[in-house]
Amino acid sequence: MIDFELSGEQKMVRETVGAFARDQVRPAARSADESGAIPPELVKLAWELGLARGPIPETLGGFGDRRSVLTGTLVAEELAWGDLAIALHVTAPALFAFPLLEMGTEEQRRRFLPLVATERFAAVTAAAMEPRYDFDLSALATVASPNHSGFTLRGDKCCVPLGEQAQAFLVYARGEDKSGGARAGDLQGTQVFIVARDTPGLTVVEREKNMGLKALATYELKLDGVRLAPDARLGGEQPADAARLVAQSRVALAAMAVGVSRGAFEYARDYAKERRAFGAPIATKQAIAFMLAEMAIEIDAARLLAWEAATMLDKGLNALKESSRAKHYAAGVALKTTDNALQILGGHGYIREHPVEMWLRNARGFSAFEGLAIV
Repeated sequence: MIDFELSGEQKMVRETVGAFARDQVRPAARSADESGAIPPELVKLAWELGLARGPIPETLGGFGDRRSVLTGTLVAEELAWGDLAIALHVTAPALFAFPLLEMGTEEQRRRFLPLVATERFAAVTAAAMEPRYDFDLSALATVASPNHSGFTLRGDKCCVPLGEQAQAFLVYARGEDKSGGARAGDLQGTQVFIVARDTPGLTVVEREKNMGLKALATYELKLDGVRLAPDARLGGEQPADAARLVAQSRVALAAMAVGVSRGAFEYARDYAKERRAFGAPIATKQAIAFMLAEMAIEIDAARLLAWEAATMLDKGLNALKESSRAKHYAAGVALKTTDNALQILGGHGYIREHPVEMWLRNARGFSAFEGLAIV
């Protein structure tokens, strides 16, 4: 039986990040969406929370905090409650730092983690998604071919946060076996590589234009014969456990979907209590009341699925199935909840005076998102 009682430290982290999301992130969300840019001062404040730097050892410039996937899940939900685009931006450096921290060689950690352990926001990230309809992390089109001096990467990536300013990337690719054939069909064939921005053959394409997440700058990458040394593979001779990294990412995305859902539910609930029709608040109408009740139930269910997978990961267990289930369910809940919230607001839900239409646009992407966050 899994105990979901949070520790005192976890409750404090949740309250601290929740207050930041309420006081700083949520008020900035609409203007960031309209302008397509996140205020640098907000990014600075978020960085001071130590979201990516905290677990890095003090010897490498971090705070030496104990890393917990469940605690990270709480943080992800609160930040996404404030705004999904801002949450993905300020946590993007963790996409680079956390895999290195857990699975990098001693030399890789010593060399690259100081990039994140700085007082200023660290522009490092990861590239997992690919611009094709049948994208699958267990059968990537980006291939890492071994050669006499290391590896050669070829392929295209999309939805890479911080792409234009990033100093380094973690690139997910499909490894080849000794016969030269590409290994596909399971995550054992997926490998991760550290690629510096100035590596020949790496090109950052212009910023993408997306339906949602307009404040989050994402880019395509082109990898045209990028040659890497053997020590560029995360984990060195023992490749990193890609399945565990994917599970951690899917838990993070599930938690963020819960955060978006919770924000939409609370906004619609409060609106329904204040909006009156035929002499009574619309929240007293059975159709609205039942819709709100169902939204609340599904949000709690999605959260518990995310917490279950996070707890398993904290215990060192294989949680790929549980994390995938949590992400799939939470993605559906986010889309349904934001759409229901828009319906409850009626005509007000469709106009930009209210944030619900923005949340619906953002929530629509969860079914496709992979590798955009990690806990």
